[in-house]
Amino acid sequence: MLAAVDFTTVEVWTQGGLVTFYILVAMRISTRRIEIAGITPNPNAAWVQQIARNLTDCYDGFLRDSRYVLVDRDANFLAFCGVIEGSETKAVVTPPHSPNLNANLERYMRSVKSECLNRMIFFGERSLRRALTQFEAHYHGERNHQGLDNNLIEAGSEVGQAWGRVACCNRLGGMLRYYSRQAA
Repeated sequence: MLAAVDFTTVEVWTQGGLVTFYILVAMRISTRRIEIAGITPNPNAAWVQQIARNLTDCYDGFLRDSRYVLVDRDANFLAFCGVIEGSETKAVVTPPHSPNLNANLERYMRSVKSECLNRMIFFGERSLRRALTQFEAHYHGERNHQGLDNNLIEAGSEVGQAWGRVACCNRLGGMLRYYSRQAA
């Protein structure tokens, strides 16, 4: 199984002023399932190594069944690749100027930014985490994916109902909406 990891950034208001937070995201390419691996204002080598250990944990690590992990040529990923080498997963560094090798994760990053991160003002790390958790739930259970034949990653029991009243599920104050039929 193939997976990918990448960073994105967002500005967050804190008591010290505006701070750039880095969000590390991992994705299983075949299922499009994502996991927010970590959020920090300072992505140093020790933090990246700990995230790599968490992702490759033999019991409940997100990447435990993946044979390969695509990573960018970012200097922060050197420490990540060092930890990955000790597991059964092999890190594959993308060549320079090749954005299409990581297209699925790049598309997720574009979606989370345009549908969530760029439309909100965050006051502290907690509000950022809450928004990302809500978007992740929407992405997995309420958003169709063209690469998966317009299916949901985690389809609920309401999917495919032919009868019943149409209900709307709102997330993030109505920015994310999902319509489904309630069971009769």
